[in-house]
Amino acid sequence: MLSTEKIKELEAIALKLRKHIIEMICAAASGHPGGSLSAADILTVLYFYKMKHNPHDPGWPDRDRFVMSKGHAAPVLYAALAEAGYFPTAYLKTLRQIGSSLQGHVDMLSLPGIEMSTGSLGQGLSAANGMALAGRLDKKDYRVYCLLGDGECQEGQIWEATMTAGHHKLDKLTAILDHNKYQIDGCVSEIKGIQPIADKFKAFGWHTLSCDGHNMKSIISALETAEKNKGKPTMIVAETVKGKGVPFMEDKPCDFHGRAPTKEEADAAIEALCKLENK
Repeated sequence: MLSTEKIKELEAIALKLRKHIIEMICAAASGHPGGSLSAADILTVLYFYKMKHNPHDPGWPDRDRFVMSKGHAAPVLYAALAEAGYFPTAYLKTLRQIGSSLQGHVDMLSLPGIEMSTGSLGQGLSAANGMALAGRLDKKDYRVYCLLGDGECQEGQIWEATMTAGHHKLDKLTAILDHNKYQIDGCVSEIKGIQPIADKFKAFGWHTLSCDGHNMKSIISALETAEKNKGKPTMIVAETVKGKGVPFMEDKPCDFHGRAPTKEEADAAIEALCKLENK
């Protein structure tokens, strides 16, 4: 049973990640706030509750692996890694600056804790498959987690990878769909609908679950159910809100897909997040 204290601790960390996201993207005057904010609770649970990892030994062979397939949401991963101790939080302000390891899309050669370079949408699940297959061959017990975007699921390679994972019964693999329902140009359902997404994964031999992607207990419950599943990979459809935590970003999800907030907007966003902190 999760204690109330632990849930509050995770919620406080998620708020920190959201503040980091706003501050670093504002400082860079470039970046993707909407899809980073929608994934903050998911990454909080993974890095501060569920995953086995060691910031002092990022290459630890028995670590769980996380692949950020929607690589443009790099700010939320950088924020999680910094808060977990992989590098100082002050370094977050160097996002997208010349010479910084914090590139606009994650780069495994630049920063400790990054398992796969991503940004070309659709490729992360294939990489996660490879990690899960390698773990099986090496007789390792680590788990592999892969975060997908819903617009990203329009990519053909996602479905090749889905078929592969189902065929090989990669039960150490859990994919999580950040189902915030928007992509850069608008609503996913209006551009190229992906529904019924859970049924599609099920047809390829996956175990499917859903959760509230902004509720710690719901996310944890889904991940723990996935862990108990044997013989199939698991897809968790996490229902999320693009720009979560910042009301004016939630109201205009496309405006803040890839646009940095101005200084005034960033101040208003931090104020909104502080109000959540004081509730």
